[in-house]
Amino acid sequence: MQESGGPPETADVESSSDAYAARFAGPAGEWMLSVQERILLGWAAVHSGATVLDVGGGHGQAAIPLARHGLRVTVLGSAPSCAQRIRPEVDAARLAFAAGSLVDLPYPDRAFDVVVSLRLLPHCGQWRRLIAELCRTARECVIVDYPTIQSVNALSFLLFGAKRRLEGNTRPYALFRHSEIEAEFRRHGFVRSARRPQFLLPMALHRALNRPGLSAFLEGIGRGLGLTRWLGSPVLVNMARHEG
Repeated sequence: MQESGGPPETADVESSSDAYAARFAGPAGEWMLSVQERILLGWAAVHSGATVLDVGGGHGQAAIPLARHGLRVTVLGSAPSCAQRIRPEVDAARLAFAAGSLVDLPYPDRAFDVVVSLRLLPHCGQWRRLIAELCRTARECVIVDYPTIQSVNALSFLLFGAKRRLEGNTRPYALFRHSEIEAEFRRHGFVRSARRPQFLLPMALHRALNRPGLSAFLEGIGRGLGLTRWLGSPVLVNMARHEG
């Protein structure tokens, strides 16, 4: 992967939109989000009452469930428009929202107990700088997700056209190796405490099936055979600050 510079990072503008949210509408989308939420809340359970910064989280997929489970969540978006999907929660003071740079976070070192960033890393040209900033502002841990090349995503360049026809608003994204992500976090004093691949089969296939029961059955087979552990994607990873 190559780091790119230049224009501001605004990938979250799309992921905070109603059009993006439509990709997770309906039974299949709700089921996929439930898989992600279950993992995220399991990790968050040990941080009861913690302060959380959700970088690029205007989609609400992490911020809303975390806030509902007692964590004090601030969402940082690259533009004021990124708050549209979470506006009711912000207006009710269940969440805080701020606009600012995603790769030059407007907060001091270790300002939050936990820093989260979902649906951003594979779309961020300055992903190394993003990771550096996530680590700088986290006191205890950083949680991110990414699609891995060690999965069916390795064929994404062949399947992209079909995926776009199915989903309508698919955008290109970067693939990562587990070792690549973890090495970058180690540079900033963080080591992996947990890693959970979410799905063995492509998310686009689950959307096309739109049958959560069947999807859960198929994914259960993959997990039972140990395939998801090695080939699953996207991956949620919890990186903990390592002192000394």
